[in-house]
Amino acid sequence: MPPIRALSTRVLLTCAAIGVATGVLGGIAGWLTIVTISVAPIVYGFVLGVHVIPGIIAQETLRLPWVALLTHLLAALVASAMAPQWVLRFLGTAVLFGGIQEAVAALTRYRVWAPWRYFISAGVIGVLVAVVVAFAAHLSTLPLWAQIAYLVLAVLGPIAWTAAALGVGRGLRQAGVARR
Repeated sequence: MPPIRALSTRVLLTCAAIGVATGVLGGIAGWLTIVTISVAPIVYGFVLGVHVIPGIIAQETLRLPWVALLTHLLAALVASAMAPQWVLRFLGTAVLFGGIQEAVAALTRYRVWAPWRYFISAGVIGVLVAVVVAFAAHLSTLPLWAQIAYLVLAVLGPIAWTAAALGVGRGLRQAGVARR
């Protein structure tokens, strides 16, 4: 990854605005986690996938190094204020998801912003979520159809949320938010 250079005030404020808006979504997802695991654990991976949104919107809007990780961390702080019982999970998820998104962008030297690049990071995150949460949710105790549905939803969740976030990021970019 390129060294961290000074980000302009405009970029920092854009990351902060995206982080606050998406942090609210993360906080809501945090509260939904309790209900989801209790009532319908097979959709937990899909709910967890909402945490890909901050970095995708930031990268699609600004197309700069480090904005995904920065925006994820800001979103995690906002989500932590809303659902403090998950503060460590929010911060860990921010570093992990933001790091994966930055790593994929770094592999293309921050020059390729085609949708496929975002979906690669979403797929990696989806598989990671499916594996990790399968152990945490004791997936083996569910019937086979529920195990399969869980795995499919856990992988597709980050992909679906990425598609939505790309639309938002594209809209912000077209609105002139990323003007230099």
